[in-house]
Amino acid sequence: MTEEAARRAGLGYAWYLFRRNRLTLAGSAVVVLLVLVALAAPWLAPYPGDATADVHPERALLPPSREHLFGTDELGRDLFTRVLFGSRISLTVGVIAIGLALLIGVPIGLAAGFFGGTVDEVLMRVCDVFMSFPPLLLSVAICAMLGPSLTNVMISIGVAWWPWYSRLIRSQALSVRERGFVEAARAAGVKPWVVIWRHILPNTMAPVVVQASMDFGSVILTAASLGFLGMGAQPPTPEWGLLVSIGRTFFLDQWWYVTFPGLAIFMAVLAFNLVGDGIREISDPRTREA
Repeated sequence: MTEEAARRAGLGYAWYLFRRNRLTLAGSAVVVLLVLVALAAPWLAPYPGDATADVHPERALLPPSREHLFGTDELGRDLFTRVLFGSRISLTVGVIAIGLALLIGVPIGLAAGFFGGTVDEVLMRVCDVFMSFPPLLLSVAICAMLGPSLTNVMISIGVAWWPWYSRLIRSQALSVRERGFVEAARAAGVKPWVVIWRHILPNTMAPVVVQASMDFGSVILTAASLGFLGMGAQPPTPEWGLLVSIGRTFFLDQWWYVTFPGLAIFMAVLAFNLVGDGIREISDPRTREA
């Protein structure tokens, strides 16, 4: 079998594993729908101005109806519109926060795994310091120092998450650096950073990508938690956690205010977790059902 044929066979088997898991398919459908909704929010939203600073006091706290599918908030803004635009914020936070965690964690993990010795010891002790705090607690502490804003939420989550990727990629690098092609490159006098970039990195990223896909839902939930605590996006930004935080004041009489943003958070986190589990099943034979 040629290399190309083997690659196609591997992709075909991966697609078969993906298709047979109905939960993963359902999660993937929700993720695709969420991305499409986020991209098309300005055109799907019935009242685009309500996502920003428009206010309509005369229609404050109206229940769900044909004109306002999710009802309205205390300023008369359409909640359906604000939830749609909130999907853009949640996806943006997830991508940037995980991207920042990878940007910090991957180089540190590669350096620790490749060089070993004192470099490994120092870098891993730094990781241990960060990992001694729960990610949410550390994110709260960083946001408290930097101030409440959406940008600081992404920074705080990225800083809190990077040690886990460093640990993961370090363990992979320790294994790959002992392989023949790496030893041959080092014996030929190739510079260490060239060896890391061309040989170590491509052979260590697969489990990191799987982990990142599984963490996406957790990052969205963490961002919503920070928004709920008032440390994330500030009004009038239609961030899901902030909507739930404001809506809890009206929960007893206006149930729709917290219900629909809360359902959006629930569906997004569940969908990304299902997709992450499916990707892990494909990449790790030990997790597959017989």
